[in-house]
Amino acid sequence: MFQLLTQTLVAFVATVAFGVLFQVPKEQYAFSGICGAAGWLCYLLVMQNYPSTTIASFAAAVVLTMMSRIFAVWRKTPVTVFLICGIFPLVPGAGIYYTAYYFIMGDNAMALSKGIETIKIAVAIALAIVFVFSMPNP
Repeated sequence: MFQLLTQTLVAFVATVAFGVLFQVPKEQYAFSGICGAAGWLCYLLVMQNYPSTTIASFAAAVVLTMMSRIFAVWRKTPVTVFLICGIFPLVPGAGIYYTAYYFIMGDNAMALSKGIETIKIAVAIALAIVFVFSMPNP
């Protein structure tokens, strides 16, 4: 439980820091952080019950995109302010890194495995965003 809360708090801080980097309006920091933390919390909860990074990333991106749309309407701010910052914890950066690492080290089988896994996660996130944006406005 403590680890779950710690990781959620770190996701909040990381999302806010990403928002600062991309010059999100100061009054939207907390809300973009909430989006990122909620997406990461959903990811962790799905991983505990169904250990598939692709499914967990899809579910987290659905939650994140829905929250981003709701906050955008409520805060009268473009949805990208919340979505781009909030998606930061879900991006499979480590998968991209390890794909390149294994490729450079000559382990083509591991590079292919990591590359396919990374592409599946990226496609799951993209499909989740498209799925939520195809729903009627809140």
